[in-house]
Amino acid sequence: MIRTTPPRPAAVEELFPKLGALRGVTTRLHPRPGCPDTAVSSIGGPLLWPADEPWPVCTESHRRGRGYRIADIRRGRRVLMEAWARDRPDDDERALLTELDRRHRAPDVADTDPIPLISLLQLYRRDVPGLAEGPDGCDLLQLLWCPFEAHGPTRHGLSLHVRWRRSDQVTQPRADAPQPSLVGFQGSVAEPCVLHPEQVVTYPYIGSLPSRLSKRIESWEAAQERMAEKHGLQDELVTYHHDLSIPQGCRVGGYPSWHTTDPHPMGCEACAAPMTLLLTVDSSEWDGAHGSWMPTEEWSVPGRLRDRCPTKLTVGRDGVLNLFACPVDAGHPHRWSLQ
Repeated sequence: MIRTTPPRPAAVEELFPKLGALRGVTTRLHPRPGCPDTAVSSIGGPLLWPADEPWPVCTESHRRGRGYRIADIRRGRRVLMEAWARDRPDDDERALLTELDRRHRAPDVADTDPIPLISLLQLYRRDVPGLAEGPDGCDLLQLLWCPFEAHGPTRHGLSLHVRWRRSDQVTQPRADAPQPSLVGFQGSVAEPCVLHPEQVVTYPYIGSLPSRLSKRIESWEAAQERMAEKHGLQDELVTYHHDLSIPQGCRVGGYPSWHTTDPHPMGCEACAAPMTLLLTVDSSEWDGAHGSWMPTEEWSVPGRLRDRCPTKLTVGRDGVLNLFACPVDAGHPHRWSLQ
């Protein structure tokens, strides 16, 4: 099914011609719930994984004996979807949802027991325009994570596993993936989604622009805000950050957003080369009062049935995960940031 990004609400290069030299391209993935298999790109779908290759696990010490059951999470989502398709949850469904939302204990699980990572996504280069080639000609990118936000010095960080592989070398894929008995947060479990890639124009985050250009844009935004307040049109306010530069939603390539931190260089830890954005995993596909990044195909859908969070992922506090790659050597370690 096609998903089409609407035209931008303002001609940004006409307003700021110098942005033309900075124009880039990013590929919006437009994930939507479906039944992907290992042969296609997906978010939350099964991974093409060799039967004789160990499944990655988390061994970092953290609490992992209390959390949610994956089966309960998926059932709760189905109940909600069916209820809203009809009208809203009834009393019996609300009682069931409360029960499914309950946390459980696994008293026999120690804080250092290895727990299987769960899949976030897999992307084939043939499916996704703009996806960089992996090391040694790899054409398949796979991303997994630990379903507990309990890592690093803050003990609230993520633990990611990035795997590139050549899909033609997987002759005996495993039939299923191991799953942890419990997960730390429901947003760690992605709903299986098929992808509908679309390439769109993008521009750098405002804080990454040359100072004179960013100040011109900020002055224009201030004038827009005054005009909106004067006419009571705050819900239709157009800004560079929210509407004209970096598309919302899961995407590949383009520019990273730095909306919760100041922009900072992401240098390769192996060779110090400036890294480029490989992909972004977003908690939502669009937001804002007027949802300018909502695909045109969604506008005919009744409001209660529009799903701006089809993957059901939660990154940080409803934020985004930016994964960076070295442009000099694709085999160098990746880095990531949360925004």
